[in-house]
Amino acid sequence: MNRKAVFLVVVVFVLGLALGGLSMYVAADHFGVGSGGRKGPQRMVAQLTGELNLTAEQQQKLAATLEETRSRYQAIYELYRPQIELARQEGRQRIRAFLTAEQLPKFEAYLQRIDEARKKRNAR
Repeated sequence: MNRKAVFLVVVVFVLGLALGGLSMYVAADHFGVGSGGRKGPQRMVAQLTGELNLTAEQQQKLAATLEETRSRYQAIYELYRPQIELARQEGRQRIRAFLTAEQLPKFEAYLQRIDEARKKRNAR
C-alpha cells in the first residue's frame, strides 16, 4: 500500500511538471511572451522545456544563463555602439548626397520612423 501511494505521488508530480511545461510552451508561443518579435529568454525557456522536458530547477538555471548571456551581449554591444553609430551616420550622409531635393524629405521621414522604432526596441 505504501509503495502504491508513493508511486501515485510521483506520477502526479511528473504529470504536473509535464503539463506545466506544456502550458508554458503553449502560452509563450500563443502570446509571444518575452519575444518582442524575437525569441526572448522566457520564450526560449518555454520551448526548451517542452522539447527537452526540463525540470523546474533546469528551467531556472536556463533562464539565468540566458539572461547572463544577454547581459554580456549588451555589454559588448555598448563597447562598439559609438563605432556602429558613426558608420550609420556616415552611410546616411552618403545616401543623402545622391538623393534629389524631392527624395530627401522622404528619406528623412523614413529615418525618423526607423530611429523611433529602434528607440522603442532598445527601451525593452
